[in-house]
Amino acid sequence: MRILISNDDGYFSPGLACLAETLSKIAQITVVAPERDRSGASNSLTLDRPLNLKRAHNGFYYVNGTPTDCVHLAVTGMLDELPDMVVSGINHGANMGDDTIYSGTVAAATEGFLLGIPAIAVSLVRTESGNFQTAARIVLEMVQRYGEKTMEQPMLLNVNVPDLPYEALNGIKVTRLGKRHKAEPVVKTKNPRGETVYWVGAAGAAQDIAEDTDFYAVSHNQVSVTPLQIDLTHFNQMDALRKWLI
Repeated sequence: MRILISNDDGYFSPGLACLAETLSKIAQITVVAPERDRSGASNSLTLDRPLNLKRAHNGFYYVNGTPTDCVHLAVTGMLDELPDMVVSGINHGANMGDDTIYSGTVAAATEGFLLGIPAIAVSLVRTESGNFQTAARIVLEMVQRYGEKTMEQPMLLNVNVPDLPYEALNGIKVTRLGKRHKAEPVVKTKNPRGETVYWVGAAGAAQDIAEDTDFYAVSHNQVSVTPLQIDLTHFNQMDALRKWLI
């Protein structure tokens, strides 16, 4: 099996290294990641300048672009053969609910999915423990399962793993995305030159935490696995829109 690995934290991320080491035990891996932290880059492509592909001392490739750039470049211009799977992560922090709209981790997996490749985005819900090995083991098991039994439909999975030792997990649960409260306001401050600058405020707290959501699963020490799709069409609003336009 050939696996393309990427992330949004940068090619120097410990989560990326852990994931690559673990998956290399069962697959031929190629790592193509951003040269710096691109958290929150979402599905953006770099169109205003050329991209550079370089190789680090550990064999990882890095790109002066976004997570989406990395996967797009690798699949359409770098690799001689298509990977069997794209895995993005391990992100240092959750990507649940509304986070998926902004997440570079999810975006890298989404780009693979858009290019016709099964994809998994994996995140470690942040605490101080840093149990990346737990998240890597979960992904390893999912990749092995996929090798034994493929999904009938194209697969784009968003996986969030509690930051716990593997033995402390309370199983795996298929979930839907929850929803957060409105984000906190931007933080207004001054830079050393006395100019007014703004920092984007923190994400809102979880609002929709019903039992079938990712927020609920993780809060109960379960691994959350959410199948994602790309079609943004609001089908239930189409008839109302037709009437409104008459």
